[in-house]
Amino acid sequence: MELLIPIMIFCFATSISPGPNNIMLMTSGVNHGIVKTIPHLLGINIGFPAMVAAIGFGLGNLFIAFPQIYLVIKVLGITYLLYLAWKIARSSMPNVGVESAKPLTFMQAALFQWVNPKAWVMAVGAIASFTTSEKMVSQILLIVATYLVVGGMCIAVWLCAGAAMKQFLQNEKQLKIFNIVMALLLVASVVPMALVEINVHTWVNR
Repeated sequence: MELLIPIMIFCFATSISPGPNNIMLMTSGVNHGIVKTIPHLLGINIGFPAMVAAIGFGLGNLFIAFPQIYLVIKVLGITYLLYLAWKIARSSMPNVGVESAKPLTFMQAALFQWVNPKAWVMAVGAIASFTTSEKMVSQILLIVATYLVVGGMCIAVWLCAGAAMKQFLQNEKQLKIFNIVMALLLVASVVPMALVEINVHTWVNR
């Protein structure tokens, strides 16, 4: 239990900071409100800890043995995030002719964690930093439980912030500007991961 406080700090710092999950939750809070976005939030809150457990209990070894699989997942993740950014940028008010981006379902949000670049960094970072071979099972379970509680509260803050901002975005122009800005932020959250992959493969192929 001596690791609880450090894990809580790590979990808070990684969960409250901007990233694809939080940006999409805030955007959905503005466009659809809290109630309609709850399945999205629960998908993240359960899907990410499940991903941490899967990686910690052995799936991570598969990606070490076959790095090509990890690369494919990253490429798919970046592509999907760019698609979501495009959908968000084109979203409008419900009474306008342009189709709005619908909130993710529980299953979509849970599965999205596997192609979310930030989620991979968080999961691998937590396991590498807070597990040892002697107590790995209990330590992984502690990380999972902490992300369920602390991580859940952090992402809920982003959703509530988005819902609170809705009252200041009462016309189509304001909402359109907000959605475009959030779409650009979503793209910006992908760029660092893409650049890292490009630099790594450039260095390897020299």
